Amino acid sequence: MDEMKDINSKQKAFYDNKEKNFVTKVWYYFRNKTLNAFRKNIGLEKEIYDLHLSWLGDLTEKKVLDLGCYEGNSLSYYMAKNSKKYVGIDLSEKAIIMLRRRLNSIPNAEVFSVDFLSSEFNEKDFDLIYAYGVLHHFRNTEELIQKLKQKLKPGGRIISYDPLTTSLPIKLVRTLYRPFQTDKDWEWPFSRKVYHKYSNEFEIVERRAILGKTKWLFLINLLPIGKHKKETIGKKWHTIDWEKSRQSDSHMFKCMHLTMLMQLKSN
Repeated sequence: MDEMKDINSKQKAFYDNKEKNFVTKVWYYFRNKTLNAFRKNIGLEKEIYDLHLSWLGDLTEKKVLDLGCYEGNSLSYYMAKNSKKYVGIDLSEKAIIMLRRRLNSIPNAEVFSVDFLSSEFNEKDFDLIYAYGVLHHFRNTEELIQKLKQKLKPGGRIISYDPLTTSLPIKLVRTLYRPFQTDKDWEWPFSRKVYHKYSNEFEIVERRAILGKTKWLFLINLLPIGKHKKETIGKKWHTIDWEKSRQSDSHMFKCMHLTMLMQLKSN
């Protein structure tokens, strides 16, 4: 428990004060620059947004937890505005202050700076937990899963989005980078084993993975061909990743990011 509190304290400082070492700053720069270019050029962000919007469904009578919301993700305002009750939590007090200002006109919205695993967070009976880029921050998957199950109503759902470390080239790059990584204590991209822990405990209603074949676009960008041709190749590869990852574990595990709609199994 003390170790977890220490890690959370470091994580809070990392996001509040952007305390990254030089290697981590370089990693973030090239990773974000490359991935953001891919997402923008082939419309990935919008496709994920639209998918999550469809998974949210009618929120009129739903109690929603926006887990690890930071200052608010792309759907935070939508969930707050359309749900019966919205609760947003994050470790960063600084981020929560910003989100509270954004949502101050919505009476059914509450936001807190609190650790999800701590006894201080006693809200429960959620119809939906939205966890965008969050679940992989917990090293102890079993403890997190049990907490998620405790917080959900019977039949409750989770929407998640997390990085995978199941593709051999990505695993190799992450292994080389990890000794120098500032945030390594709370960065645990999903392994095959972790994925199967979730699939054993929850019903995977639907899933999609991205940046499988598409991750090789950086090589295509080096070729002396037109921008339109590169985008055409990117969109074609993305469609293959998007569709094959729905059913094929082998293709899903070749991808870099995974999003899932999970439902609490009935006893």
